[in-house]
Amino acid sequence: MRISLIIPVYNEAGAIDRCLANLEALEGEAEVLFADGGSTDGTLEKLAGRRVIRCPKGRARQMNEAARQAGGDVLWFSHCDSLLPRDGLGQIAAAVGRGTRFGCFHIGFDYRGPFMGCNTVLSNLRARLWRIAFGDQGMFMTRALFLQAGGFPELPIMEDYEFSRRMRRAGVPLRLLPGRIITSGRRYRTGCPLATMWRMFHLRCLYRAGVDIHEIARRYRDVR
Repeated sequence: MRISLIIPVYNEAGAIDRCLANLEALEGEAEVLFADGGSTDGTLEKLAGRRVIRCPKGRARQMNEAARQAGGDVLWFSHCDSLLPRDGLGQIAAAVGRGTRFGCFHIGFDYRGPFMGCNTVLSNLRARLWRIAFGDQGMFMTRALFLQAGGFPELPIMEDYEFSRRMRRAGVPLRLLPGRIITSGRRYRTGCPLATMWRMFHLRCLYRAGVDIHEIARRYRDVR
């Protein structure tokens, strides 16, 4: 079984060194592809010698293009500012070997401000009980399932949320693996974390209500 790890990047020069160090610490072998959306801040220079797929900016578009060029039987998607569990590849291989087609990891945050423990618990409960995963939880799926689903919907935002919703509607179970990904809490560092959590929840409500996705993307940029 071959696993392809796909990481979309855009102007991530400040985070890429930590990302590369984390990748070096992973146990096992994987094909690693960075999908770059036109970085201009030195990201590409730091990725010299790595496999970089260049494509127009847009996280869904970047991930889809990298997936198209990947050679793995399993596709694992992560964010540049997320730290993957050392044995993550082994956990995925074991789960897929037992029949899992779609899954993710538990999440933790590198920021321990007020209410962040609550945020962590709720994020993991959302995956366990409602079968909804987000990109910073390290979503993985078999290539066959990814192709069957038509890849990520090429939306300006919420592509991971919509992909999870489609899997749930199709009756595809989400497997929550025991490993934990530590992701950036940068959006919670300014202002009140509880208010940011509420705004993120509100944006998902707007999406489900059919509000224009470009308006939601504009509001999301304000949150970040």
